[in-house]
Amino acid sequence: MAMKETASRALLIQQASIIALTGNLVLAASKITIGILAGSLAVVGDGIDTSVDVLISMMTLFVSRIIARPADEEHPWGHGRAETVATAGLSFILFFAGIQLVISAAQSLFTETARSAPEPAALVVTTVSIIGKLLLALNQYRMGARAQSAMLKANAQNMAADVVISVGVLVGLGFSIYFDIGMIDLIAALLVGLWVIKAAVGIFLEVNSELMDGGSCREQYKAVFEAVHSVEGARNPHRTRIRSIAGFLDIDIDIEVDRNLTVHEAHKIATKVEEAIQARVENIFDVMIHIEPHGEENDAAKEAYGLNEGMLS
Repeated sequence: MAMKETASRALLIQQASIIALTGNLVLAASKITIGILAGSLAVVGDGIDTSVDVLISMMTLFVSRIIARPADEEHPWGHGRAETVATAGLSFILFFAGIQLVISAAQSLFTETARSAPEPAALVVTTVSIIGKLLLALNQYRMGARAQSAMLKANAQNMAADVVISVGVLVGLGFSIYFDIGMIDLIAALLVGLWVIKAAVGIFLEVNSELMDGGSCREQYKAVFEAVHSVEGARNPHRTRIRSIAGFLDIDIDIEVDRNLTVHEAHKIATKVEEAIQARVENIFDVMIHIEPHGEENDAAKEAYGLNEGMLS
């Protein structure tokens, strides 16, 4: 992966983070302030969730500077995994924010005997929040797709969930104000907390796949095997491993060549295989090809790692 491409990607992440930080800061302050004044725990909870987004944006801005650093002696693979670790941290922040909101809403439901319905101002700020969050989610998703950033896409997913949360809050507020039943607001707050927890678990499971070097799809492996077969002299692709590093793919593969070839000739075949893989698979970080003599017995089938073509049939 070229340094120029890495720097461009980091710049996109920085720009997206600044946009998200600014937008969420305005929305969070508005919802918490008006939620308190209007007497709506659901709106305050929605504001707390948006405050978490402010922290997330600050974190992505910080991480974007780390991943832009070139590889060094301590990090020969570069610093891309900082984004993965940060995304995992993001999921924990969301999880505990959701837990806190559920506990707060549940305690109020069981301890308060009567509660006034929120003021109409809560409806206004929630409606504005839905529009603002929708625009921010679209922005983060598009910039995440351009930068191939799992962190920005996770943030966009979180913001999309926030839109659903705010819609739920808006409906709950409407019923609470119309029927003058304050408890409906607490039920809405409880549901908001549960949704935040669900989103946090989903983000963690997705990023955990990358941390465990898993999650590559069958189509990617098929494309790699097709690339090998497209090169004359390359045979028996096996012990193939594909892992993700911050949105880019690192591919290791063993191939067999004629045992009578010179090292130079075998290297030329390996180079053609690498070029063929890069032409068929997008977002390549690196391709490592191990060459073996064709026709000799090896223990590849006994290895406890990697895939071969037979495993995909």
